[in-house]
Amino acid sequence: MASPGGEKGKETDRNREYRLAAGFFVLIFLLMAGYLIYFQAALSEDFINSPYNTRQDSFADRVIRGDIVSSDSQLLAYTHVNEDGSSDRIYPYGNLFAHVVGFESNGKSGLEADANFLLLSSHEYFVTQMKNEFQGRKNQGDAIHTSLDTSLQSAAYYALGENRGAVIAMEPKTGRILAMVSKPDFDPNFMWQNWDYLVKDENDSSLLNRATNGAYPPGSTFKLVTALDYYRRYKSFEGYSYYCEGEVTVGTDSIHCYEYSVHGQEDFYQAFANSCNCAFAMIGTVLGPWSLRETAQDLLFNRNLPIASYRQSQFTLGSRSDTRMIMQTAIGQGDTLVSPMHLALITCAVANKGVLMKPSLIDEVVNASGDSVRAYHPEQAGVLMSQEEADALAGLMEAVVSYGTAVSLGWNGYTAAGKTGSAEYNEEGASHSWFIGYCDTEDPKLVVSVIVEGGGAGSQTAVPIAKQLFDTYYYG
Repeated sequence: MASPGGEKGKETDRNREYRLAAGFFVLIFLLMAGYLIYFQAALSEDFINSPYNTRQDSFADRVIRGDIVSSDSQLLAYTHVNEDGSSDRIYPYGNLFAHVVGFESNGKSGLEADANFLLLSSHEYFVTQMKNEFQGRKNQGDAIHTSLDTSLQSAAYYALGENRGAVIAMEPKTGRILAMVSKPDFDPNFMWQNWDYLVKDENDSSLLNRATNGAYPPGSTFKLVTALDYYRRYKSFEGYSYYCEGEVTVGTDSIHCYEYSVHGQEDFYQAFANSCNCAFAMIGTVLGPWSLRETAQDLLFNRNLPIASYRQSQFTLGSRSDTRMIMQTAIGQGDTLVSPMHLALITCAVANKGVLMKPSLIDEVVNASGDSVRAYHPEQAGVLMSQEEADALAGLMEAVVSYGTAVSLGWNGYTAAGKTGSAEYNEEGASHSWFIGYCDTEDPKLVVSVIVEGGGAGSQTAVPIAKQLFDTYYYG
């Protein structure tokens, strides 16, 4: 016969197990409830705003798509509601903001895609929304106030002219994008009429935003990366000396300067300012593939960029790279590919003492009554280099304008710094024209990145475009 104490002990154990099980399920319930509250408060808008969420477009049944506005209060996109209740999306500037603002018919691109949820959200007064719902009318969507400047955008657009390529203008201290142009372009007002032609046109690739998704050999702009790698090894540019004869040969591999220019005796600053291929090819052989690769990756090659839509840049040097490829890569040729946006970000980091700010296109979200719904503030994306390293590179870029390949940017009433590039892209020696740089060397205000496809020397084609942006920024 079991003792009463034994039965009581077993019952106590069972009760303890029940309490533990009940406590466990209560804990799970509380965690799930907490997560749902957190999701609704902090994550739901980000989740709904994902471009992969097809639920967004259903909001258009009850919300009139909001306006997109420039920083100087110009309408870049708005919705016109017709008498029959149908609506048309209007782009007053046509081709001028084609890629950066984008389109919302036949799919979406640009800000129309990235800010889709914001444009289809309405924060009108509660009473107004209830009244509209009762009357079967749509609420007005919120407006996106962008960082884009119509004067700089126009300057970039018309300076690029009929050329293929891209132009970007940014504030290095904030990351705000003031202008973004890509050509060939299109008129977003007529997407449905021209869609079949645009998607089949492989020659122009007009729908491609070359500013963020173009992939080009960087040419001599990559010498900024090679120079940083050199500085990290030797802690100084002083004491460097090279005699340029216009061509250099290592084994059976030869490199020549642009149009076989002979630069003679050079220190590091002169070699950079003259964009001396021979000097930098030899520097590359000393640094080696792994050192160059590490520095390139520190500058976001083969890595994600802190921006919504972009193409990842490519850097391929490694243990199997031969001398020829090392020499080519050190001067920005070889297999290296980069976008104008990526080079703009590297330049921003140099101008901002090594700190890269997150690129941004939206300053504020405003409701139909003009009240602020959400303000965006500058956000640090990372530190690409030390302040000492940034200052050292800035000194090289100032030399380019003082007595180098971008000397035409001097004596304009403002100071400037930069790097030109001529990136060969075929066996005939045709080259893309590059310039990256900034104005006001003491307190950098504006970073510019320019690529002109087939434009030849950077000094001849890309630099004059950058000058027009700098002139517009200072003098209007």
